[in-house]
Amino acid sequence: MTEELNKQPIHAFIEKPSLVRRLFFGCLVPILLAQGLWVRQSVPKLAEAKGPRQGVVGSGKPIRILVAGDSSAAGVGAPVQDKALMGCLLSRLAVDFAVHWQLIANTGWSTRDLRLFLDTVPETSYDVVLTATGVNDITSRRSVTVCLRDQIKLVKLLRERLGARQILISGLPPVHRFPSLPEPLRGCIGDRAKRLDKAIQSWSREQPDCDHLRLNFPVGTEYMATDGFHPGPGIYALWAEAAAAVIRARWR
Repeated sequence: MTEELNKQPIHAFIEKPSLVRRLFFGCLVPILLAQGLWVRQSVPKLAEAKGPRQGVVGSGKPIRILVAGDSSAAGVGAPVQDKALMGCLLSRLAVDFAVHWQLIANTGWSTRDLRLFLDTVPETSYDVVLTATGVNDITSRRSVTVCLRDQIKLVKLLRERLGARQILISGLPPVHRFPSLPEPLRGCIGDRAKRLDKAIQSWSREQPDCDHLRLNFPVGTEYMATDGFHPGPGIYALWAEAAAAVIRARWR
């Protein structure tokens, strides 16, 4: 499957960690496991944003858009969809387009979970698909190679089953600065997030229908959700603005 989508083997896109780094984090495994359990038990569980998940808004050139992914795509950290990623994106695109939109997202989904679900929906055609996955992949201790392979499989499905003409792959957020994660867990997960993000960015450069969306946004308490892990309305607005700019550049 990889050969169908890339000119290079998958490992060519992945930056290997140094031996010292591997040994360092390897020695910390018992501490990391204990901290991971503590985080799961102590971080509050926030609800997904309320509101509709499909519709039509705006006027102008018609465009069909799907936003798909995990809890961040579902709007966890925002009270309603209008303040979440989907709603913020629609408010920016409705000025120029008649947007036929749909949101498919669920808290806890990995990239693989999303792909398996999308494989069950009726075949259709989208002009633009914006994905938001990856954090649950790295927190589940999957290797960067497996995570990148899952991203590639997802893109393949979006092309072949959902007819996606432009695929915006949201990068990994700055996990190494998340206030809810203690050290050294924050540094370990953050390191893997940065490596996966670089790999996705390198791979997407070779795909004419893919754009990597870098998510290097502020993570202060005024921007993030109350759990210190998910985006708040401020980050969703910045995220949507960046995505809207990429979409306009191609579809205008």
